[in-house]
Amino acid sequence: MRHNVAFNGAKHMAWRKSSYSGGGGGNCVEVAEGRNVLVRDTQNRRLGHLTFENAEWTGLLTALKASAR
Repeated sequence: MRHNVAFNGAKHMAWRKSSYSGGGGGNCVEVAEGRNVLVRDTQNRRLGHLTFENAEWTGLLTALKASAR
């Protein structure tokens, strides 16, 4: 697994807010999908983002959905 905190190129990505983030401005994450999936904290964008390979991201979402049942 590779989870880099990075800054390069992230400005040019199309970021979207997680559908699970509330409208109250609390705990929010943003995701940008492309060659890799980038994840960052909405309130702390200046700290960079985590980079996941697409297969890793899909595996994480699958596991989270299975555990929510």
